Amino acid sequence: MSSAAYREVEVDLEVRRREQSADDVVTLTLGDPSGADLPEWTPGAHIDLVMSPSLTRQYSLCGSTASRSEWRVGILLDPNSRGGSQFVHDKLHEGTTVRVRGPRNHFPLANSPHYQFVAGGIGITPMLPMIEAAEATGADWQLIYGGSARSSMAYLEALERFGDRVTVCARDEQGDAFRTKLAAVLAAPQENTLVYCCGPEGLLDAVEKGCQAWPDGSLYLERFSAKTVEAPSDALDTFEVECQRSGITLTVPLDKTIYDVAEEAGLDVLGSCMEGVCGTCECEIISGDGDHRDSVLTDSEKAANQTIMICVSRSRSERLVLDL
Repeated sequence: MSSAAYREVEVDLEVRRREQSADDVVTLTLGDPSGADLPEWTPGAHIDLVMSPSLTRQYSLCGSTASRSEWRVGILLDPNSRGGSQFVHDKLHEGTTVRVRGPRNHFPLANSPHYQFVAGGIGITPMLPMIEAAEATGADWQLIYGGSARSSMAYLEALERFGDRVTVCARDEQGDAFRTKLAAVLAAPQENTLVYCCGPEGLLDAVEKGCQAWPDGSLYLERFSAKTVEAPSDALDTFEVECQRSGITLTVPLDKTIYDVAEEAGLDVLGSCMEGVCGTCECEIISGDGDHRDSVLTDSEKAANQTIMICVSRSRSERLVLDL
């Protein structure tokens, strides 16, 4: 499995604190109303906020992994919000409760002596616990953090103590300095260094291009939205999915996803983004060859063919056997 092996829960948590961390960014501190400990998590993990039966969104945990009593998430009010961030900013105040599912991690921090962190805007959130982990192990690290204006960039005060390890580039002050510095940093592969990047699609594309000469496995990305994935030329119009746990076999037609067909058959499947970004619908492949069209798994994980995101991916083999 690509996600870390720790306990997932679904629980109603209370908003203990709500802080304005930057223009249009609020940080929510969530805790169990009974005072119970929350599950352990690792840097890069996210949780689902289930705001209604039809409205679930994912947000990276940005607090300390050492704290078992609280989870922190930083949430940007997206001007093109489909309802999630608008709900958070309008409805989730101190004392209110929200259904939370997780934690889940498809952006785990691998061990390395050196890290280059790159954050664009609210993409800073998963970097904070990663920096804490790098500091704890004594790893060398640098962060390049870009945004439209300093007033829109959350957690700058918390990052000040790291001095010149952190490079802040605000577009209204420095123009294209962010991209220029990023290109210079990535121009030549750095020995024993992993690159972690989270931010808008344009930034991820630039970092992917910048890292083309780096060794395979050097770059880890977390996307806000799905990457365009072209269907392979030999894609199957229909295929069968054998649901081993449930003991039934389903036919998946061209106009439906594995998730759609499984849900229609009454199987207990979890899903959220339906775009292959969040990893909620991940299923183990027992046999068969997945046609991986998600934006969660790395190329090596797709090649390993151990799990599949059933909201977007299909099958290259006539029959796919899943742990469903």
